[in-house]
Amino acid sequence: MAGPRMSGAFFVLMPRQDRRVRFWSAPKSAGPQGGGQDARNKHMDRRERRPETMADDRIVSSEFRPARWLRNRHAQTIYSSLPLARAPHVPLTSENIELPDGDVTVVDWMKEGPGPESGAPILIVLHGLEGSSRSSYARMILKEAADHGWRAAVLHFRDCGDYRNRLPRRYHAGETGDIRYFLESLRSGGHDGPMVAAGFSLGGNVLLKYLGENGVATPLDAAVAVCVPLNLHDSASALSHGFSKIYQHYLIKRMKNAIRRKFNQHTAAFDWQRTMAARTFAEFDDAVTAPLHGFSGKDEYYDRSSSAAFLPNIRIPTLIINALDDPFMTPAAIPERSKIPESVQIEVSDHGGHIGFIDGGTPWRPSFYLPDRIIDFLDSHVRDSGHHGRPMPGL
Repeated sequence: MAGPRMSGAFFVLMPRQDRRVRFWSAPKSAGPQGGGQDARNKHMDRRERRPETMADDRIVSSEFRPARWLRNRHAQTIYSSLPLARAPHVPLTSENIELPDGDVTVVDWMKEGPGPESGAPILIVLHGLEGSSRSSYARMILKEAADHGWRAAVLHFRDCGDYRNRLPRRYHAGETGDIRYFLESLRSGGHDGPMVAAGFSLGGNVLLKYLGENGVATPLDAAVAVCVPLNLHDSASALSHGFSKIYQHYLIKRMKNAIRRKFNQHTAAFDWQRTMAARTFAEFDDAVTAPLHGFSGKDEYYDRSSSAAFLPNIRIPTLIINALDDPFMTPAAIPERSKIPESVQIEVSDHGGHIGFIDGGTPWRPSFYLPDRIIDFLDSHVRDSGHHGRPMPGL
């Protein structure tokens, strides 16, 4: 689940006549539709007028407006991974994390900025399907965090990025053990400053599931999840239709390459032939993701890992940003207001594609809505928390 570097999620667009969904919304501002200085002024205006306390409205309309020159959902989705998007270069340093089960993963920390003893806020980023710290959205949010004087890091899922994990397994959309262990290690290791997190696509699903499992027992002060596959059944189905088959083909090809690199067809603890013959997410997850991670099949995997079921138990301020035209999802993925707790707000945009949200500038120097929006929300709750981090039971 992520964007077309395709480091990301899965969802597909419903036919236009079926796409309208009703939700409780704040009034939309008129605002410019894009264009260099107008977009920058719009960001400044947004900071001045947006109330960053958790409003009574659980589902609100986004203030995002697509750039005039990039309104198509697939163009929004694909453009952000192209060189023209000019994603910033962020110097990183890698740290191996030894996990309780004997496996290993990697965290990439920003080299520049405050030191570990500074007490500065820490932003933890969770990437999308087959993504990494090199994904354009990760680099953009890291740069925005650096501009705010924060520390920041990308926690890689197992076997992602430039490293290989030890155990005969990879990662999946419901794996919350690693983020839980990493956050608790930061707190028990002496970090007493604020901690926040942002998850993209599959990483957003993992983040929301973790928050629902832990309730108040988390060191995080606030969180944002973007373009989330809240219902994995819906998402897997959606990616098997229309133009979204292109994204599905690309991502499955990458996952098959990862399987070939890590496993031997003669010793693999799953059906190798079924895996290599898989053409949809449902087929691939049933053949390898489920058995590799202890599920009886794709249905149990999707049932137990979809984050929508965990939303009611989230207890920290959490923002979810989804677009109705996201080609990796259907509007049906947005839950009813009655299933959303007061601590969670879902921001719904008519446009934006999948982790695109390009709102202005020019084709050779675009401006992006998400980095500013995400950090604004997290920063407001860091400032409002009035304390440095949440105590962890038993730590």
